[in-house]
Amino acid sequence: MPVARAFRWSISAASLAASAALALGGCMQTAGPVAMVQPRPDLDAMAYGAPQPVVVADGGGAISALRNSFASAPAPMPVGYAAPMAAPVHYDASYHLDAGDKLRVVVYGQEGLTNSYAIDAGGSITMPLIGAVPARGRTTAGLAGEIAARLRNGYIREPSVAVEIDTYRPFFILGEVSAPGQYPYVPNMTVESAVAIAGGFSPRAKRDVVTVTHSENGGAMRAVVPLGTPLAPGDTVFVGERWF
Repeated sequence: MPVARAFRWSISAASLAASAALALGGCMQTAGPVAMVQPRPDLDAMAYGAPQPVVVADGGGAISALRNSFASAPAPMPVGYAAPMAAPVHYDASYHLDAGDKLRVVVYGQEGLTNSYAIDAGGSITMPLIGAVPARGRTTAGLAGEIAARLRNGYIREPSVAVEIDTYRPFFILGEVSAPGQYPYVPNMTVESAVAIAGGFSPRAKRDVVTVTHSENGGAMRAVVPLGTPLAPGDTVFVGERWF
């Protein structure tokens, strides 16, 4: 019995050794070199050029399986680059002028005409040579064109005029705030910042919504709005009283 058991052990060991030799021999078979491209992130490839091929020996077995896995892998996703964002439109470009706005008018080459002008209660500015120029409801570009047209009519051959807003007309805040009244307008204001300028809410204030009155082109619009609502020059904010 011990002899038979030893014989079976020798046969099993020989079989295992033969199997290992065959497997190793399959991996160690040599064939012609195969060019493989090492994967590289897209940004590196764009910065440093196309990757160089690496030559490895492929004789089947594990190396062949590795090559097939790279060959079957999906191509890397292309990298997209967004175009630079356009510059935001300046608020003055679409803003409609009204009484209380103060403007800086520049007439190039004409120091006597270049000055700051306030829009009066009638909605006009008054300049040398051309007198009163209606400004209410116009944009700064529209007013510049009107001034140039009047100067061209018998005063300056080819006037070049630019108009920009020096100071916006004020806004008003009333009701349940610490210091109601009239305040200078600051671009990009909201109802919340207007309340802060007026010293904050009073203890009895309704703090979730307010009433805003907006006037434009001779008409007025009133709406109940939340605190994050943007304000325009000349708006009136009314903070109501809470009931409980």
